[in-house]
Amino acid sequence: MEAEMRVTKGALPRVIAALREVVGVVLFKTRVFVQSRQPRVLPAVLRPFAQGADHVDVKTVESRATLREFLAGLMSYQPAWVTALYGVRAVFVRLLGMRQQGVPRQVLFRPEDIPMTPGREAGFFTVRHAEEEHVWVVAAADTHLEATLAVVMEPTSGPFRRFHVVTLVHYRNWAGPVYFNVIRPFHHLVVERMARSGARVA
Repeated sequence: MEAEMRVTKGALPRVIAALREVVGVVLFKTRVFVQSRQPRVLPAVLRPFAQGADHVDVKTVESRATLREFLAGLMSYQPAWVTALYGVRAVFVRLLGMRQQGVPRQVLFRPEDIPMTPGREAGFFTVRHAEEEHVWVVAAADTHLEATLAVVMEPTSGPFRRFHVVTLVHYRNWAGPVYFNVIRPFHHLVVERMARSGARVA
């Protein structure tokens, strides 16, 4: 416990610094914009995964990237402040009677490394469904909740493609909503930055 608390104290300044940054709207230079919303209607391909979901949100960006390029940038995103958040999380989940298996290390994905076969692992996620240049759905299950991350690529009339990054959360017990409502602001911040990272790779 002492070791975990030392990690947490060192992490807090980096977490606070990250939260002070503006959670952005438009970066005109690279045409990366982020729109965050709770959708009224999900793409049809995601509806089976969304049945009974307790939380749904969508982050939308535009980029010239291919689906694999976007996913490689998105999944490779883990700056120091995100790693620090995992240190904070390790202490928090113990209060809920859960345990985190260490702090995930950053993995640098290449487009050709992105698994597209159901059952394959992508970081701590498992691929549930994938279609080249269209959709990628992965999930991670724990005792308290199951989180699904999906990316749907939509063509536009111009050179840019629109990417919808969707989060679905299904609670499994009482700890699910307690945990998620505490980490919700960090969830939005991290997923938005992941989407931007994916959009910038092209």
